[in-house]
Formats: sequence, structure tokens, C-alpha cells
Amino acid sequence: MSQSTAPTPSPVASPLPTVPAQSSNPLQAATENFHRVLVAMTSVEGRVSDLIFSPGRPPQVELNSRLTPVNIPGLEMLNPDHTSTIATVLTQNHRVAAESLKDFGAADLSYSVPNYSRFRVNIFKQRGSFAIVMRVINSEIPNFDKLHLPVQLKQIAELKNGIVLVTGPTGSGKSSTLAAIIDYINETRYDHILTIEDPIEFMHRHKNCTIHQRELHGDTPSFSHALRAALRQAPKVILVGEMRDRETIEIAMEASETGHLVLSTLHTIDASKTVDRIIGVFPKNEEPTIRTRLSQSFRFIVSQRLIPRLDGTGRVAAIEILKSTMRTKEYLEKGERDGKSLLDAIRDGELEGMQSFDQVLERYVRDGSIALQTALEYATNRNNLLLALRDWEESQRKTKTPMPNSGGPSIQIEKY
Repeated sequence: MSQSTAPTPSPVASPLPTVPAQSSNPLQAATENFHRVLVAMTSVEGRVSDLIFSPGRPPQVELNSRLTPVNIPGLEMLNPDHTSTIATVLTQNHRVAAESLKDFGAADLSYSVPNYSRFRVNIFKQRGSFAIVMRVINSEIPNFDKLHLPVQLKQIAELKNGIVLVTGPTGSGKSSTLAAIIDYINETRYDHILTIEDPIEFMHRHKNCTIHQRELHGDTPSFSHALRAALRQAPKVILVGEMRDRETIEIAMEASETGHLVLSTLHTIDASKTVDRIIGVFPKNEEPTIRTRLSQSFRFIVSQRLIPRLDGTGRVAAIEILKSTMRTKEYLEKGERDGKSLLDAIRDGELEGMQSFDQVLERYVRDGSIALQTALEYATNRNNLLLALRDWEESQRKTKTPMPNSGGPSIQIEKY
């Protein structure tokens, strides 16, 4: 069977069948109708994080980590013409994104509904048609209290140089955490802040700091090019949206070594994997040098996962914090060996402001924020978490009416 090729989103394939638009221009009419669709989808009850448009499915929103269909009159089931029209609407003022979609089958961009909301968008070809995922960007800059971020992360604002990495899977809230940190720096320092993003998400205002935001493709061709130029633009703080390649990582380390505070993200699941990812980008013969440079330049590695709440009202962030200390710097430089690991250093570094995922999950289970089974699903070491919660689970069992033939305690320690 031959594989079909997705059409180029050129002329509007089919206007979106919603409330009739006022314009006689087909593309403008489709844009107006699409804006109505976006308003309807983001107005459903609950906190919408993502919008998904896929042929063969109704428009869907992600509510509390669960995909939910939204009833839009005339769009009860999307077809390839609908998603092609949406792709055309989204890329009409983004030449680079349109070319990327045509040449490479995917495109990233930002999109705004005037006076309403902004979105981070990915359009991609699949099975001969287009699909679209849109992340809702909150117009309000999140702060530490709203995100319930650990107070020790405010120490980042006091740093004069070095690298701070916020890591986690897609959709784990990395951008929100970085936005809160940048906003706190903006309020507490008097410096020049430069951000390099793809695309720009949160729009920061000048406060005590002067802040400039550059967007890939519109303002600069690449992270590495913008980061190299930043060294001549006199910023004290540089935010790099993502460390995607060796050149970007190398320039970021160079910037941190020359008196800049560099903040960035990586798609890794924890601190140890973050170090492995950075080291793995470079040739094996350069590993000792890169380990030494990274151990001297890193200040914090903050890894996060969003965990569904027990009451079903949303998600709570579990945040692992690795901080630069004599011990952690040694482990980065010499590698994990002889039973010495970064995770051990994190667990033992609570008094220094460090915390592991499992320590945070244990606290959330004990205070009733998340269910035990949910914690186990997200744990780094399921057995260790079970052991740590044995007393809690026993107390929960005793407060409940015994079930006949219960077969003893519910906790079972797994064997490797």
C-alpha cells in the first residue's frame, strides 16, 4: 500500500461550519470562525491545558490530564478538510512555519486571538492529513505562590552566574516555572534580561529589570546564533528556551563561565538523566573536560512532573531539586560510581535545600494531595517509596473497617 502525502495547507479547503462570519474573504471568514471555536473550547468548565484537532475525532481539550470532546455545532467530527483549514489559518502570517510544515511535515509557532488568549502551536502531518495541538498560554505571569514552587528556588534570583536547568517531559510545566523565576528576578533585581524562545510564551513587562524577548525565526534563525549574539548584548540573565544541540549547550556553558546567569530547559525525567543527556551530546574523548566544566558551572537542576490530585481538581507539581554543593560537584565531575549517586546526594541534601521526587511524593500522599497508587506510578523507586510509607499505610488500614479474609497488609514489596 502506498503512503499518501498530506496536502499543503494552501487555499482554504473548507470554511469551518460555525456561526457565519461577517467577511466575504474565505480565509478571513475561516479565521473569524476558528476564533469562535477556540473561545468555545477554552470556555468549558475546568482548567484547559491543551486543544487537539485530529481528523476522525471531535475537537478535544485536555482537562486534568484527560482528553475530553467538546461539542461544536458543525464540527461534531473533524475531517481532513477541517484540519487543513485550521493549518492554513494558523500559518497565514507565519511564512517560516508554513515552509517548515511543507518541507519537514511539522511546524512550531505561537498564535494569538486578539484581546483573548495566546497559544503555543504544533502542526504536523500524519496519515495523509494535518493534526494540530495547541497549548493554552496563560496571559498572567505565574508566580511562586500560585505554582506552589519550593521557596528555595528563590535563591536562583540571587545567582550572578552559572547554569540553571528546568527539566521534565512535555507538558510538565517547565515554561511556567521558568516564567515565575524570570518574573521574580524582574521584581528583585535591576538588570538586563534577555530571553530566546521558540515560540515566545509569556509576555514579560519591564519592571525593575529591562527585559527583551527574541523569538526563533521571527527575530533570530537559531538558539545558538541568538545565544552567541547575546554575549555582545550585555545581559546579566539569559533564558534559552531549550538546549537542543551541542553548539547551544557549549555556548551556554561559555556564557555561564563569563559572568552570565543562564536558564534553560531539557526534556529529561530527572537530574541524573539531565547530566547524562548533556554529557552524551559531546564525543567520548571530551567527556572529562565537559564534566569538569559542567560541575563548575551548574547551580540548580530542577526536574518536575505533574501529578493528578486525589480530589480530581487538577494536578500538583512534584519537583526534584539538585543543588550545586561540594558533593554534587564531585559526582558530576567524576561520575556516579562505587555506590555514589546524585540521587543519594539529593536525598541526603535536604538541609541544603535539595529534595528527590520520592520525598515529595511521600509528603503528598501523607497530606492527602495524591493517592498512594498514583504516587507509585510516578515514583523513581517504587519499592523505596512503599517502604517509606509503610507506617502511613498501616495507619490507614487500621482506621478502616477490616474486610473479611483481607489477606493481611496491602503493601507488598516487589522483588527485583
